[in-house]
Amino acid sequence: MPFTHRRATPDDVPALTAIMDTSIAELQKAFLSEAQIASSRMVMGIDTQLIEDGTYFVVEEGDEIAGCGGWSRRATLYGGDHTPGREPALLDPATDPARVRAMYTNPAFARRGVGRLILDLCERAAAAEGFTTLELMGTLSGEPLYQAYGFRAVERIEDDRGGAPVPLVRMRKAVTV
Repeated sequence: MPFTHRRATPDDVPALTAIMDTSIAELQKAFLSEAQIASSRMVMGIDTQLIEDGTYFVVEEGDEIAGCGGWSRRATLYGGDHTPGREPALLDPATDPARVRAMYTNPAFARRGVGRLILDLCERAAAAEGFTTLELMGTLSGEPLYQAYGFRAVERIEDDRGGAPVPLVRMRKAVTV
């Protein structure tokens, strides 16, 4: 059965939160310690602003959520509703990169094209609003996908707001659609 996609709605939040929790717990195991996975929950998670802005997608196979992710025209680079330091200011498409945000794959659908589909949806939507560059803050488990899609690392950081330092990589890509 092929994947379908749609914009997320507020009614999706409980199911998306469950997918995010499972994704963080399972797909980060090869890259992070248990303490870092626990810490990740402070810097990752649902961002309902993306849903309100209509820039967050749900990918499904039949009735099952295969993954989710979106893009933003706002300054916040990463983090969920609960993450400190969020910046809701609007970006200028002429000078600022659009943000690719909150990408999560249901582990049952890993490596089946869900992430690539979300990236394509994000790139096309951002391009339609005049953005010429995309930027994201990726996890180590997501970095190979982002590199394969054309993103390049521009900065490596560790975010320790959840306790243990979580390695992250800021990446950019020129819009090509």
